[in-house]
Amino acid sequence: AAEALRMNVTSDLPVICQVTAKHTAGIKCNVAAFMPEAAGFDGVSDRSALQEFSVSNSESFWAAVARQRLSWIRPFHTVQDCDLSRGEIKWFVGGQLNVSVNCLDRHVHTCPERVALIWERDESGSEVKVTYRSLLEMTCRLGNLLRRHGVKRGDCVTIYMPTCPLAVASMLACARIGAAHNVVFAGFSAEALAERIRDAQSGTVITVNQGVRGGKVTELKKTVDTAVQSCPAVQQVFVAMRTENPVAMTARDVAMEEEMLKEDVVCEPAAMDSEDVLFLLYTSGSTGKPKGLVHTQAGYLLYAALTHRYVFSYHDGDVFGCVADIGWITGHSYSVYGPLANGGTTVLFESTPIYPDPGRYWEMVQRLKINQFYGAPTAIRLLLKYGDEWVHKYDRSTLKTLGSVGEPINTEAWEWYHRVVGDGRCPVVDTWWQTETGGICISPRPSDADAEIVPGMAMRPFFSIKPTLMDTEGKVLTSNDVSGALCIAQPWPGMARTIHNNHQRFIETYCRPHPGYFFTGDGAYRSKEGYYQITGRLDDVINVSGHRIGTAEIEDVLNQCAAVAESAVIGYSHDLKGQGVYAFVVLKNDVEVQGAALCQQLNNMVSKKIAKYACPDFIQVFVQRLPKTRSGKIMRRVLRKVVERDLDGVGDLSTLDDPTAVQEIIQGHGDLCGKQP
Repeated sequence: AAEALRMNVTSDLPVICQVTAKHTAGIKCNVAAFMPEAAGFDGVSDRSALQEFSVSNSESFWAAVARQRLSWIRPFHTVQDCDLSRGEIKWFVGGQLNVSVNCLDRHVHTCPERVALIWERDESGSEVKVTYRSLLEMTCRLGNLLRRHGVKRGDCVTIYMPTCPLAVASMLACARIGAAHNVVFAGFSAEALAERIRDAQSGTVITVNQGVRGGKVTELKKTVDTAVQSCPAVQQVFVAMRTENPVAMTARDVAMEEEMLKEDVVCEPAAMDSEDVLFLLYTSGSTGKPKGLVHTQAGYLLYAALTHRYVFSYHDGDVFGCVADIGWITGHSYSVYGPLANGGTTVLFESTPIYPDPGRYWEMVQRLKINQFYGAPTAIRLLLKYGDEWVHKYDRSTLKTLGSVGEPINTEAWEWYHRVVGDGRCPVVDTWWQTETGGICISPRPSDADAEIVPGMAMRPFFSIKPTLMDTEGKVLTSNDVSGALCIAQPWPGMARTIHNNHQRFIETYCRPHPGYFFTGDGAYRSKEGYYQITGRLDDVINVSGHRIGTAEIEDVLNQCAAVAESAVIGYSHDLKGQGVYAFVVLKNDVEVQGAALCQQLNNMVSKKIAKYACPDFIQVFVQRLPKTRSGKIMRRVLRKVVERDLDGVGDLSTLDDPTAVQEIIQGHGDLCGKQP
């Protein structure tokens, strides 16, 4: 396997492919230059035809791209073997490769001193640059260390780290030796971390002594120590040093950097089947238990690389600035795997948009000469409120593309982003995708340079993506100027394969609602022109600052309070966060407690058991009963209308077991909104 890798390592990504006259007959030069593989696609003469070909000839499209853009140990014999109705998804069957080799070795072979990572540390102006050669060495040492400590192919390693080069090396080291990784956002509490460790069945955890963000130090090692007390399977915890402050070490702890120095800089890469697990990533669902979505090797890597290249128009030598945390799918796909597979230079952002001041992003753009900037609408809305002067203070002339991710961006924020940050010359790509999709599925680009971009719309499907809207009866909506449930009509390589240890839940969540289609859980509007606009979640999931959290997860925590009889949680429109969390709480009859004290107690519980971002913004405590149907189902639709002050839209209440409960909630909501921030 290693010899095959060495022989194939020169097949780097094509910048411009050599195209013979025979191949270019009838094909415009710009299409073959745009995507060299298009030279072999019959009848493809422009970008519109290329898009149509990718949808109608999906297998041919992906086969050509996969052969050209990935280094294979053993070629695949079957492009895809998929049945969406049964939740069976396999791509590039029979193929073997190693993801870390595709992200590192082949670029070291051609450009070892190219910068792979620019670590934008919390301390502004103290960036650290890591070359491909150095990152490969770091990855190999760590891979050997993991192997020496018994981590085997097929194991799952949990990573609880801030965004930093060692976190990236940890992900790639797992990929190199054939272990899966489970990156947990370093803002999660010890209980939330423990739940994910147990579900992933991890015997190994990688962390740092302390995290640093926005000038504040967080005790990540202490959080891990608390978490693993309820994780008997954990055998060892590798501890890297982000700060110079020592932390208490136990018998199971390993000083990671110290031990890495003892390891060899060459680590034999495992030959992985295309459908072996690359990583798990937990995301919230409409039930109380987070689901560990499974992504596999070849299809995910190829999709992340292709979307990174074409959505952002990334070119060799560009500096790509994705400011997402690696604990989320955006960090996986567009801080790590996509850029590195493309041999790119990618920024790892450790800080916050307003530390040390609201000019942080734009000072960084000037200093690092960033070409593509990819951030969240929450941050854009926040910075907009600080005014234009913080942007104008810095030179942003290197910017070529601006991106938005995590939730639909509102028109005001889009226009400010485009006009002020991009000086009116950078296209804004408002990208729609999910942890489940692995990469961007709908975006204004790729398209012709002069193609229309409508503010606040995701717009166009990516190559081979076939969006479909369904009505409430499950019928396909074929016309334009309609809204419906957003589904995708055919499989694509980057999609999740299953939910870890629960394939039945995967089928019921994504495949069963509309058999033969992948159900995204989002609603969408298709305009008269055929453009797509995402209208929000259709299930009980709230999108807080781009972080998805299930209402049931928060309710589970609130209901654990001894004073609480039951609760209902909904999302509501929030100027900065996109959605805020509003909780209705029914107390037990014998409870005598001050409202403020109880609200503080409940928020502390949510922060401890989930994360601070999941804490309710409003807690309406003095509720005697919740509006329910006669069968006992809470009518969250009614609660949403009350919070939105849309009392005319409450609708028919005749199905409620006690319609007077609604009037009480309306009164309580009116009282609360003048008292609680």
